[in-house]
Amino acid sequence: MERLAVKSQELREKRVFPKLAIVRAGERPDDLSYEKSVLKKADSIGIRVQVFTLAENCGTEEVAMLLRLINEDQNIHGTLLFSPMPKTVNEEIVRRALIPEKDVDGITPQSGYGVFSGRRIGFPPCTPEACVRMMDYYGIEPDGKQITIVGRSMVVGRPLAMMLLQRNATVTICHTHTKDLKERCLEADIVIAAAGVPKLLNGEYFREGQVVLDVGIHPDGENGFCGDVNYEEASAICADITPVPGGVGNVTTAVLLEHVLEAAEQQNKWRDLEE
Repeated sequence: MERLAVKSQELREKRVFPKLAIVRAGERPDDLSYEKSVLKKADSIGIRVQVFTLAENCGTEEVAMLLRLINEDQNIHGTLLFSPMPKTVNEEIVRRALIPEKDVDGITPQSGYGVFSGRRIGFPPCTPEACVRMMDYYGIEPDGKQITIVGRSMVVGRPLAMMLLQRNATVTICHTHTKDLKERCLEADIVIAAAGVPKLLNGEYFREGQVVLDVGIHPDGENGFCGDVNYEEASAICADITPVPGGVGNVTTAVLLEHVLEAAEQQNKWRDLEE
């Protein structure tokens, strides 16, 4: 975060004040937890945040209109749209309403094309990028490894698979309907849990020597959270495992804020050219 604080200060000295818009519908506990983390860390490095809260029964056009207004606001450089949206919202339409320049969490079709084609167009989704960065930081090389991803969403599972394929990993994508899920996990060198189901994977799904990244976060009793993995059981078996909270989520927040700073810098350069 020190490096980000320095970058933020450099931008502010140029009269560029990085700002993130958070768009949230309803009050899901996991959304509120992530929002709290973003607000705290953004404030610590000088990034402004404006939260736009919509009703849990909001409609597609209401969300799309808000995103169009954010597109036009030159003081906002990046947008975080919490997903999944309510069932009353067509997420495909909403994602297309946001311009790629402000899509700091990789949700637009243009950003998705960048990830699946291996080109840098816009920004990749923050959570998959956080997983890859954690592996790099701890010296866990994907090249040649067998990696099982449990989760097939466009937010984590699928883009993460593409990013790891580009790093020469052999990737298996599973989900809650995979009949031999236990076997697919046991045969992997690295397991990444991103199915969105609390404690879906218990100790029977793991063996010694594996590395486990747990992307899930769910309410678990009073003021507590758990992941998609039963941490107590898995941590007694695996070589390394990320905790929940405090693991992938922390790095995801840092990646998000880095994207906001990059977006602010890019948009300022474009305005200078226009002038």
